Amino acid sequence: MGDNQIEIKRVLDLVPQQSPFRFIDTIEELDDVHIVGTYRFREDEYFYRGHFPGRPITPGVILLETMAQTGVVAFGIYLLLRQGRSEEEIAGMGTLFATADTVEFSSVVMPGEKVIVSGEKVYMRRESLKTQIIMEKENGRLVCTGTLAGKGVSFDE
Repeated sequence: MGDNQIEIKRVLDLVPQQSPFRFIDTIEELDDVHIVGTYRFREDEYFYRGHFPGRPITPGVILLETMAQTGVVAFGIYLLLRQGRSEEEIAGMGTLFATADTVEFSSVVMPGEKVIVSGEKVYMRRESLKTQIIMEKENGRLVCTGTLAGKGVSFDE
C-alpha cells in the first residue's frame, strides 16, 4: 500500500460519521489543496422510504451532508494530520458545520447512482476549513455546487 493510500485509510478511519449516516465510500485523490471522494446511494437507504414513496430521490439535505463529509470533514482531518495533530486528538473532535454559501442544485440523484465529490481548499485556519465543492454523477452531469465551511471542535465543549 502506497503512502497516499495509507493516509487515505487513516482519514477514512477517523471520519466520525458511521452507517447509516456515512456518505463516503472512497477517497480517490487527496493532497494539501484538494480532495475527491465517491459515494453510491444504495437503493435501500433509510430516507428513500419517505422521500418520496413510489418515486424516491435523494434529499437535498443528504446531498449537502455528502458534500460536507468529503469536502469538510475528511479533508479537514487530512489537513489536521498534516499539521501534526495526533489521531487521538482528532478522534476526540467533531465538526461544527459553520456555513453553506451559494449552494445550487442542478439535478437529482436517484437510488443506485454514484456521485463524485470534489473539494478545493479556499483556506484552512487553525481548525477552520472553507472549501469550494462540486458534486457530479458518474456520467459527469453536475448535481450541485457550493462553498462549505466547518470547524473542528472538541466533543467536550
